[in-house]
Amino acid sequence: MENQGRDEVEKMKTKFLSVWHNVKYSWALKSKTLFSRNSPVLLLGKCYHFKAEDDSDSEASDRVMGNIEDFRRDFGSRIWLTYREEFPPLPGSVLTSDCGWGCMLRAGQMMLAQALILHVLGRDWTWSEALQLQCLDAETWTTAAAKRLVESVEASLQGTLNRPSSNPQSSATEQAPPGPAEEADAHLKEMYHRTLISCFGDIPSAQLGLHRLVLLGLTLGKQAGDWYGPAAVAHILKKAMDEAKEPALSAITAYVSQDCTVYSADVIDSHKAAKAGTSDALPLPQNPQSASASTLPDARAVVILIPVRLGGEKINPEYFNFAKRILSLEYCIGIIGGKPKQACYFVGFQDDSLIYMDPHYCQSFVDVSTSDFPLQSYHCPSPKKMPFTQMDPSCTIGFYSRSVQDYEKISRELSQVLQPSASDKYPAFTIVQGHGRDYDLSAGLTPEKREWPFIRDPRRTITTAGDFVLL
Repeated sequence: MENQGRDEVEKMKTKFLSVWHNVKYSWALKSKTLFSRNSPVLLLGKCYHFKAEDDSDSEASDRVMGNIEDFRRDFGSRIWLTYREEFPPLPGSVLTSDCGWGCMLRAGQMMLAQALILHVLGRDWTWSEALQLQCLDAETWTTAAAKRLVESVEASLQGTLNRPSSNPQSSATEQAPPGPAEEADAHLKEMYHRTLISCFGDIPSAQLGLHRLVLLGLTLGKQAGDWYGPAAVAHILKKAMDEAKEPALSAITAYVSQDCTVYSADVIDSHKAAKAGTSDALPLPQNPQSASASTLPDARAVVILIPVRLGGEKINPEYFNFAKRILSLEYCIGIIGGKPKQACYFVGFQDDSLIYMDPHYCQSFVDVSTSDFPLQSYHCPSPKKMPFTQMDPSCTIGFYSRSVQDYEKISRELSQVLQPSASDKYPAFTIVQGHGRDYDLSAGLTPEKREWPFIRDPRRTITTAGDFVLL
């Protein structure tokens, strides 16, 4: 009886928190984000210009508007994963919502989703309905919702839900239907799009869903309801990828750097190794434009996750340009971090402000196990901006490498980005040859190593754990 009483109290607390978080994260929406028309916008390696050199040129003005639409379409096509409520209870708890604590897990999911998009659909893919997304600002969201509700009721009362325009014969006279090849290609991409989102569903069977991540977090001493840091999430994502039995995930894996050091031999081994138990699995096809980059039939793509700290209590301004250069790379899948105790997913920048996707928006549970679940709530119509100065120094940087050849190119380019300069003395992370096991982690520290714990000399066999522990 006593245990039953405690369970009832916990359920009442959960319901109360669910109601409170629903009010807090569903209605307290921010205003529109302002973008400068005089500065370029970088979004995951793509550059957009909102203003032409000569505004008097009508053709130039058309190009400007097209560029804005291209940015909106690109941003709206990224997979957006936010707080949800009323899903099945999480492992080891009675929680049916992650409002107020699951933002870093959601940010990690979004970064991993971007890697899967690159792997399956390519960077140029955009969702056909991205420009039809409704703005989530407080003034327009309630109006749009009310308008749709009224229209739905009126249509049902008048019996006009099945409009004549939906008849294929009548619509064919207005617009020629797409060819068989284009229609088949669009249908195939839509199927891949839907399959990717279902991997992140809020159900226990979803291989990269919240339930699976929370279950893996228990091995790190994290409970449902605890706050997760960016380094912990990186390791949880890697473990989720390693243990995923979904055929769609058999051709991609994850690697987490050790102590701010990427060991090239370990990454290459990850590319070449076959995932246990998935040799006969049928993975989602890779991007056809880059599928020939791999010379091995059993090679896998690798998501490279690098937990770093860009300063002490606050971010060091010397790392601002570094973050910009990282987000300008075409193989970058973003950065998970945010403000203290408020995580978000950084996808780009303009001037001295970061562009991010915000998981702090409570939405209702969607059953992704159905074949026709709605997709709109998984795409964000409203980019947000935040000054670099507000960024928490703890973050995890992500890259996508399709093959060994890709990684060799990535490591060369990153070595240039990480090259110390007069103003940027210490790199955020390093890339060295060899395996992590080749370095003696128990060796003593030299005076040079004590000065900055993240610099590695590949010619030596000594290293250090640094002044802070990532996990």
